[in-house]
Amino acid sequence: QVELVESGGGSVQAGESLRLSCTASEYTSSRYCMGWFRQAPGKEREGVASITADGGTSYADSVKGRFTISKDNAKNTLYLQMNTLKPEDTAMYYCAAALLLPWYCLERTRSRFGAWGQGTQVTVSS
Repeated sequence: QVELVESGGGSVQAGESLRLSCTASEYTSSRYCMGWFRQAPGKEREGVASITADGGTSYADSVKGRFTISKDNAKNTLYLQMNTLKPEDTAMYYCAAALLLPWYCLERTRSRFGAWGQGTQVTVSS
């Protein structure tokens, strides 16, 4: 089972940016679907963005145009660049991995992801 460790969370003002990182314990880029999920207090965990092994991406409507998911194959690292942050982006952010076909990966369905990081907190104040 691949192990994932997130970093990069913090507290920022609305309109600012953050970049989250997720380092995997093994080489994931050639086979795994990778995703970022978030969970705010009292809410369900939702899929924010995902990237297929081939580099295809998908985003939740709420973050399109503001967030960018990417990966560095050489470093086994997944990123989430978050720009123009809003208070409603406040949540615990989780990195996830799964062996999924591309169309399943792009659906960002939580139950299909089996490997999870411990999460990193993002707090955006107005």
